[in-house]
Amino acid sequence: MPAPEIVLTQRFQSAFTSAFGAEYAEADPLIRPSQFADFQCNAAMGLAKRLGKKPRDIAAEIVEAVQLDDVAEPLEIAGPGFLNIRLRTDWIAAQAAELAQDSRLGTPEQTPRTVVLDYSAPNVAKEMHVGHLRTTVVGDALARTLESLGHTVIRQNHIGDWGTPFGMLIEHLLEVGEDSEEAGLLLTDPNAFYQAARQKFDATDGDQGAGEDSFAARARRRVATLQSGDAQSLEIWQRLVGLSKQYFHRIYDELDVTLTDADLAGESTYNDLLEAVCRDLEEAGIARISDGALCVFPEGFTGRDEQPLPLIIRKSDGGYGYATTDLAAIRHRVQTLGADRIGYVVGTAQELHFKMIFQTAREAGWLPHRPRLRPGAQVVPARRIC
Repeated sequence: MPAPEIVLTQRFQSAFTSAFGAEYAEADPLIRPSQFADFQCNAAMGLAKRLGKKPRDIAAEIVEAVQLDDVAEPLEIAGPGFLNIRLRTDWIAAQAAELAQDSRLGTPEQTPRTVVLDYSAPNVAKEMHVGHLRTTVVGDALARTLESLGHTVIRQNHIGDWGTPFGMLIEHLLEVGEDSEEAGLLLTDPNAFYQAARQKFDATDGDQGAGEDSFAARARRRVATLQSGDAQSLEIWQRLVGLSKQYFHRIYDELDVTLTDADLAGESTYNDLLEAVCRDLEEAGIARISDGALCVFPEGFTGRDEQPLPLIIRKSDGGYGYATTDLAAIRHRVQTLGADRIGYVVGTAQELHFKMIFQTAREAGWLPHRPRLRPGAQVVPARRIC
């Protein structure tokens, strides 16, 4: 069953052809929901300019030409030429009855595609906030909708389980002692443990007097130690992740969200791929050293000083950041998971970051087609699709 807007559009375009000529067959009737009726046709003003007539006169001609007796009550001309449309109750009932007999409830079948959908993405050892609620609920709705359309959806819960926060958390745990009362917060109030570590990090970050012995400096070194595979650091990290997974799933169960452990693909997933990402970008001439860090300067991005904006893919201390992980994820999703489309359900604050990531991936040949951006989500066609 076509939507009412589609039926109305077809009927009005036929009326435009009849009343004004074949060259108006594709004119947009501008069907919009209305507070004064079910829908409103707002085309008369635009057509009046083209035809050199008054909008209300154009509206009257449309009323004479349009065939809506089986769909709507008699049309009403309002204001300068708006057409108020009230659907017939028996027409609505007939459409609903037809829909009820369809096993797919009117859902169209599409050519099956493989869609990788990145959503939820909470952080280990931190409480989920309202932003995570939004991406979780919207992302799960998209996943279910795509599956109902016949697509294969590969969910990717890109949790924050790597990087600087874990150097900070591990160093704090070792400092307070793994058997201490404060360490017990990891079981009872992990967010309080994180906040204590963050406060300590912020208080010592940039402390020139403490030098390399400051908590912030040690936390940064711990990141490199963790990423290099240090056994003690990895054991603590695994405990933190395990505790957070239990918390995530309590939330997901409460929300009836379809994410499972099988969908976890956090930042740590790509750790073994990060060096290759940097090497390949450098060998391709896309990345270069700038102020000690390996950076990409994707085309079309400049700062306030009008200088090229850098995307840091390897820090001056040898560590990797979000950009490196996101680039590794794109390459993995296209080349290994076989994605036809990749969807990112993210906040608008991340828009610049992802635009730079997508442009870099295109320049590297890992993402050959331009992304199509949607409100509330960023959708990247990985291969050409219809």
